[in-house]
Amino acid sequence: MTTDSSSKTAPIFSRVRFVMVHPSHPGNVGAAARAIKTMGFHDLHLVAPRYPDMCQLPEAQALASGATDVLADAGITGTLEEALAPVTLAFALTARARDLGPPPCDIREAATASQAHLRDHEHGKIAIVLGTERSGLTNEDIARCQRICHIPANPEYSSLNVAQALQLAAWELRYALAVGASLPLLPSTDKASRPEGSEPAPNEKVQAFLAHWEQALVALQFLDPRHPKKLMPRMQHLFSRSELSQDEVDMLRGVCTAMIKAASR
Repeated sequence: MTTDSSSKTAPIFSRVRFVMVHPSHPGNVGAAARAIKTMGFHDLHLVAPRYPDMCQLPEAQALASGATDVLADAGITGTLEEALAPVTLAFALTARARDLGPPPCDIREAATASQAHLRDHEHGKIAIVLGTERSGLTNEDIARCQRICHIPANPEYSSLNVAQALQLAAWELRYALAVGASLPLLPSTDKASRPEGSEPAPNEKVQAFLAHWEQALVALQFLDPRHPKKLMPRMQHLFSRSELSQDEVDMLRGVCTAMIKAASR
């Protein structure tokens, strides 16, 4: 499945970094790269990965599924401190409640706060920090972040794979940043590629069709012109909601003609 890539040129997306601390599974790193690129981001950092060549391993390459450029450009550091050096607002993504540490929020609140931070600070940079597959982030890791954020999940089973959690975080960030930058949220449509006749029908054509439709209903004795009640106003409301195209109006006019001919036999 592909997505609209219009946001990849938006500079604000380059100011978001995703940091995986001590990743041990190459497949999760590859899936994370795919998740990032799908949502228009590119900046992936690994802190002390289990394998020095984690991004080049076959499983990482396979699960990246076309996002190998993200893997190729991924930064690798020995400490979280190094990975967060240029970051001005870091969110520690964790499933566990912490008694100590930065104030918590949910991932949607984190995305909204990120958008506001990047809007208000020209040189601001955001980071989403994720921990290991088995144990998550340590208290020491969390202490290096300004906020804690959670993904609201089933409290009886809140276990998300690290790449899945990153995907959800990337989606929330994409949505918040796209709305803030007035970027399109839906795939763009090339108007030049639209077939002729697919444009909305002008009102005069719709009204002419409705008059033709009324004639057809009278011919079929479905509509009594002496006692029309509210049939035609309701029909008009129905077709107005449909936002008929020119082709559709022409097609329905043909149906009307056929109905009138059939009734006259």
